[in-house]
Amino acid sequence: MEMDKLSVVTSFLHNIVVYNIPLLYGTAGEILVEKSGSLNLGVEGIMAVGAIFGYICGCYANSLLVGIAVAFLAGALCGLLFSVLTVTLQANQNITGLTLTTFGLGVYFFVGNGLKASGWPVMGNFSNIMAGFSNVAIPGLSKIPLLGHGLFNHNVLVYLGIAIAVAMWWYLNKTTPGLRLRAVGENPAAADSVGINVTWTKYLHICIGCGIMGIGGYYMGLNMSGSFNSNCWINGYGWIAVALVIFANWNPAMAILGTFVFGFFNTLRVSGSSLAAAFPSVLGFLGDIPTQLYQALPFIITAIVLVVTSIRSRKSSGLPAALGINYFREER
Repeated sequence: MEMDKLSVVTSFLHNIVVYNIPLLYGTAGEILVEKSGSLNLGVEGIMAVGAIFGYICGCYANSLLVGIAVAFLAGALCGLLFSVLTVTLQANQNITGLTLTTFGLGVYFFVGNGLKASGWPVMGNFSNIMAGFSNVAIPGLSKIPLLGHGLFNHNVLVYLGIAIAVAMWWYLNKTTPGLRLRAVGENPAAADSVGINVTWTKYLHICIGCGIMGIGGYYMGLNMSGSFNSNCWINGYGWIAVALVIFANWNPAMAILGTFVFGFFNTLRVSGSSLAAAFPSVLGFLGDIPTQLYQALPFIITAIVLVVTSIRSRKSSGLPAALGINYFREER
């Protein structure tokens, strides 16, 4: 009986990571974009574009690496489009981001439905994809009781997402290009006056950030075994990632914790009944909660986070001062 309880908890921890690591990709990518002073609300659409093209090209090439590269490139191209419209043409960032979400979802369903009619690539038929997406246990750590399998036995995209978040924290806080990026996001006119190329800095980091979002979308496609249906693989994760940026206070390292917190509530939807059966005296109430509430819970938590963080002191906030404000060099 104790062993069964242990396996339930281990499975719960494992599912938190497996099903919610795409939030980390979306959040880390959006943090990089927003640190440049650009507010991109198109995360949902960008992840969808990265998902559909990464999955299709990865399957046809029978290579996980090709899928990752194509997903990154597809997301980066969306970032390039956003950059041209908002940085060069000075379009409204909020409207452009929302339009990009609509555009991305449209591309996702257009390409997916078109290919489904002629022959959808089934993920299980591509051995290299299946092998590349299988779990890789971290020696030693994966043997830790209770936590080992749940936290240290995952596919390479989980480890890549965490590595990207940590590397991004180091880049933003410990390197000269990262500090220049933060300067552009805080005061582009001042950065421009000391010789920093504001336009190039914005273009580069917006494209890279959107490329990271694209990889997160590809991960979601693989996580659902490439099963294409009437629902988009992203399923609102892009919007939660935007809220997670605020929760993490624009800190990529904190985004790892934020992903785990949001993932906890999101995973209750599929594991709540198991936890209730394993621990009836403590968690039995989880079995009585309606499924609809579980489905809404991540979005409810998102709303609560937005309310709580809106009253955060400006001095303690990592919000870039020039976020969402187009920079006109002539007005410097």
